Amino acid sequence: MKLVLSEEQRQLRDAVRGFLRTASPLPKVRDGYDPQVYARLNGELGLAGLIIPEEHGGAGAGLAELAVALEETGAALLPGPFLATSFAAIALRAVPDKELMTGIAEGRIAATLAEAELSHDDGTVSGTLAQVLSGMDADVLVVPARGGDGPVMVAVELAGPGVTRSALDTLDLTRGQARVALEGAPARVLGPRPESGIGDRLCVALAAEQLGVMRAALEAIVAYAKIRVAFGRYIGSYQGVKHKLADMHCKLEQAESIVRYAAWAADEAPEELPGAAALAQAYVGRTCFEVARDHLLLFGGVGFTWEHDAHLFYKRAKADEVLLGPPRVHRARLAHLLEL
Repeated sequence: MKLVLSEEQRQLRDAVRGFLRTASPLPKVRDGYDPQVYARLNGELGLAGLIIPEEHGGAGAGLAELAVALEETGAALLPGPFLATSFAAIALRAVPDKELMTGIAEGRIAATLAEAELSHDDGTVSGTLAQVLSGMDADVLVVPARGGDGPVMVAVELAGPGVTRSALDTLDLTRGQARVALEGAPARVLGPRPESGIGDRLCVALAAEQLGVMRAALEAIVAYAKIRVAFGRYIGSYQGVKHKLADMHCKLEQAESIVRYAAWAADEAPEELPGAAALAQAYVGRTCFEVARDHLLLFGGVGFTWEHDAHLFYKRAKADEVLLGPPRVHRARLAHLLEL
């Protein structure tokens, strides 16, 4: 088991962090998805192709490396379809498709993944997806469908015929979702739907982003506690604030260990992955929101203003907490796996 980043992973972390610090600083996050930043993210760093196999133009890295990148994009609250495309890339590793994988690796295709099952008939799919992550920004939808040949994974061009997309009003201002209605939309079959494994890896990838959100939120409030003066003292000197910050730090340390273990299991010990993935979302999902909530409260009244970044972290944390199902779902699955 590896809970400490390797030298190569630290270099990847530093490269992504440095890029996002200049290309997508927090003030720019409020402007939403910037395709030019996404293009540079892939052109200069090749992040979209990180886990795409080398034969399809990717880096051939593992989920541990993707987790490093997602931690940094989470800390920066990066808008746009990077998480959604990462989800799609994870699914495509189970049903490899040269055209899609190459397009993602080259940064030409932004993809998204949906879990709801559609009906598949004669090369078309029909059905309605109530919430599709980055559904307005993605080019291709990867989704399971059921037809005469059983459950399969299909790819749908979201700008093609038979597709209607409607942007949703979402809590998270930095990353959109869409309602997607499909009426006889052309679909390309990628292969049989995998029985297991994809959902667990999605849980790990999301937990990595949540770890980054937690870290950035804690760093922001610690820095504020060192300069904010109340009643003639820095607020960081008050016992109530110090204890709360210490509790938040402990949660972050535990979350990091859980995410590192889960990412390692995804790459090296697949038999341990289901439990590690369930633990990641059961713990990290809720803890990320708690840290973001407490950091907002410690900012005081200024943290509630629209001009402050604290509510952006709060809303991303809450949206992520329920993205793959609320923590109680993952707790129940973990209890089942442990035969409790």
